[in-house]
Amino acid sequence: MSEDNSGGSSDKRPSVEELREMSTEEAMIAGAEVDGVYLVHRRERFPIAGTRAERRAERTIAGVFILGFLSAIAFIVVFCGAVPYQWRLPGEGRAFHYFTPLLGAFLGLSLACMGIGLVLWAKWLMPEEEAVQDRHDGPSEEAAQLMTAATLTSGFHDMGVARRSMLKMTFGVAGGALGLVPLVALVGAMIKKPNRGKNESLFHTMFAKGVPLVYADGRRVSPNDLDAGGLATVFPGVEGGIRAGDSPTLLIRLRPGQVVKSRKGQNTFGWGEYVAYSKICTHAGCPASLYEQQTGRLLCPCHQSQFDVLQDAKPVFGPATRSLPKLPLGVETVGDTQYFVAMGDFPEAVGPAFWERP
Repeated sequence: MSEDNSGGSSDKRPSVEELREMSTEEAMIAGAEVDGVYLVHRRERFPIAGTRAERRAERTIAGVFILGFLSAIAFIVVFCGAVPYQWRLPGEGRAFHYFTPLLGAFLGLSLACMGIGLVLWAKWLMPEEEAVQDRHDGPSEEAAQLMTAATLTSGFHDMGVARRSMLKMTFGVAGGALGLVPLVALVGAMIKKPNRGKNESLFHTMFAKGVPLVYADGRRVSPNDLDAGGLATVFPGVEGGIRAGDSPTLLIRLRPGQVVKSRKGQNTFGWGEYVAYSKICTHAGCPASLYEQQTGRLLCPCHQSQFDVLQDAKPVFGPATRSLPKLPLGVETVGDTQYFVAMGDFPEAVGPAFWERP
């Protein structure tokens, strides 16, 4: 045995030659004592390998890993379309309500099963031990490196990975499936092109000349629906229009005496005391729908951008730098009732101004 010059709590440490002669467990214990760690108690959970109790514990842990695997696969299946995610009108099915909760539940269950399985593995199958440790400082020499390696190797052997093929397989399968979850979510989010057809792109919505304005339940919007100073969220009355993310539009009825100072070329976009603007904030895409009718201010609650409706939705406060796009309005008469229709699409792209058009 040689002198310890590293500042440890033991006066002597094994030489490199002596360490090479020891078993892995003996080297681990020697390394622990040199580091000031003393094993007070250590015993195998199952001194006799392969007993019925050990196999039962192993099967239970494997079952937890399998449940984690199935949960990760369920997440992928739901994400890939097994559960509809697009909004539906009342009466067309409400299954889309479960899409996000199911994703969260399956991902959470998969992560929980992986954690619980590993904890049970350590608690039920790895050796039980108690240790005390002295604190000390000292450089790592070759002997210390060998003892540290022996400690890590002994810990790996204690896990029983080499002989627990069922746990190794189920843990690998569950971990692999869980690893696929972020990959599937990342790749899946990039597969679908944002363009909806050769004649539509990011710069166009489903509004067009003659397209009716409707509420979320599909009812058509009449000028008689709103009181002075009121507003409503409306959508293009075409197939899929209510589900399209760029469709939400604010229809506002001005108060008596209020006049909008229209932008160049848009002085005919309103209809009487009615104006309509995209509901999507031009800063980060949040719903700018908090309306103060006395001042004509629209507030976006996310980052506090304010738009002055009386200046044609010009940003007057906050991080937004571009006015809300304005929808040209008109009406058509059906029977004895007038209903709003769009007289065209928005003249500019809706939403955040990341395109920075010249």
